[in-house]
Amino acid sequence: MKKPGLSIRPLTPARWKDFEALFGPRGACAGCWCQWIRRTSAEHRGTASEANKRAMKRLVDSGEVPGLLAYEGKKAVAWAALGPRSGFKRLETSRVLKPVDGEPVWSAPCFFVAREARGKGATTALLLAAADRARKQGAKVLEGYPVDPKGRKIPPAFAWWGLEPAFRKAGFREAVRRSPARPVMRKALRAQ
Repeated sequence: MKKPGLSIRPLTPARWKDFEALFGPRGACAGCWCQWIRRTSAEHRGTASEANKRAMKRLVDSGEVPGLLAYEGKKAVAWAALGPRSGFKRLETSRVLKPVDGEPVWSAPCFFVAREARGKGATTALLLAAADRARKQGAKVLEGYPVDPKGRKIPPAFAWWGLEPAFRKAGFREAVRRSPARPVMRKALRAQ
């Protein structure tokens, strides 16, 4: 999947160093290494950045593809977590993001975009590629949980869920809204 200047690739063991460089020494958001969304509050409480990094590395080394990287040239500039909703435990305990129905869905719950790539369509490109990958894995629905900025500027630290306009550009529609700023958005995936 391409957007001008971007190529999207799955995170595999061969791309670990690119992911590591993108997330930097702080592990993207407060040393999370994209583990917060994969755990319950109790499981995540007190985990250190290095432990989170090791957990993500084990996941990647297991052969599972936990998400996608967006590249400008040879440099990874953005990330999207992706997989069956059941792999993201935090969603199961959320009143706002609880399942819409009994439909098995895939989720794109977490994004990280390098400062120099923000505002250039990386999230939308990742969402389009995520829909394509999920469809190829047999998913019928891709779901996301963006923040609706309602015309306000959202600090990057709070935009890791993605922003609602990017989801709309990628063809997602609101499925339910249990909180004024937090829609659950879905994209139906047609078989090819």
